Amino acid sequence: MDVTSRFVLDFARRFAGGAGKPAGCAILDFGCGAGQLVAEARAAGLNMQGADVYYSGSNARAEAVAAGLLGTAVHEIRDGRLPFPDASFDLVVGNQVMEHVEDLGSELAAIHRVLKPGGTLLSVFPSRDVWREGHIGIPFAHWFPRGSRARSLFAWALRSVGFGYWKEQAPTRRQWAIDKLAWIDAHTHYRPRAEIFAAFDRYFRNEGREADYIRYRLCQRRWRAPAARLLSLPPVRAAAVALFRKLAFLVIVSRKEDR
Repeated sequence: MDVTSRFVLDFARRFAGGAGKPAGCAILDFGCGAGQLVAEARAAGLNMQGADVYYSGSNARAEAVAAGLLGTAVHEIRDGRLPFPDASFDLVVGNQVMEHVEDLGSELAAIHRVLKPGGTLLSVFPSRDVWREGHIGIPFAHWFPRGSRARSLFAWALRSVGFGYWKEQAPTRRQWAIDKLAWIDAHTHYRPRAEIFAAFDRYFRNEGREADYIRYRLCQRRWRAPAARLLSLPPVRAAAVALFRKLAFLVIVSRKEDR
C-alpha cells in the first residue's frame, strides 16, 4: 500500500475512533478500484464498503472479482447512481478519484446524498495546477491542448530521455506517447482549483488539509520527523502547501451540514 493510501486509511481509523463517533461507523471508499483499501480497512476492523464505476481504462474490476470483493464488500456503480440508501455513511473517502470524474457536481451530489448529516468526505486528488501528471509520468502533459502536435512531440521527447510510466506497454517510444496521451484524454479531467472549490462549496463546508498530509509524510521516516515541527510556523506552512499543490495534489476535508 502506498503512502497516500496509508494516509487515507489512518484518517479513517482516527475518524472511526474519534470521540462521539458511533460504534462501527460506516465508511465508503468512493472509486475503490480493485478494493485494496477496503480489504485493508476491513482487516483492521473498520466497517468500510467500496464502490466504483469500473471504466474501461483499468483492470480493477477483474481484480475485485478475483479477490472475491465485488458484490460483497465492493459494489459497482451503474447509471451514475451510488447503490446505497440516503444517509448511509459517516465518512466517504476518495483517493485519487475526482480527476477521473467527468461531471464533478453530479458525483458530489451523489456523495452528499449517501452521507449522514454531519458526515465527512475526504478527497485526495490533483488539480490542473499540478506540474506532474501522475498517471503517465510526463510533467505538464495535461496542460497542452488535447490532440495537439506540440504535446505529442513533447511527450515523445521526454519519454525518449527516460520519463514515463508503464514503459513496457508499447513497442516504441513514439507509440507509447500516442497511447498514453490518448489514455489521459479518455480518462482524466483536470480542473483549476477555483472550479473545484466552487463545486465542493455547493454541497459542503470545506477546508484544505495538505499540511496534515505533509506532516504525515514527514513522520513516516524518523530522520525527517523533526522537520514536521516547522509546519507550525505559518509562513513555512503556507509555502509548503503551495509547493505541495504544484507537485502532488489537493487534500480536501468536506463536511455535510448537520441538519
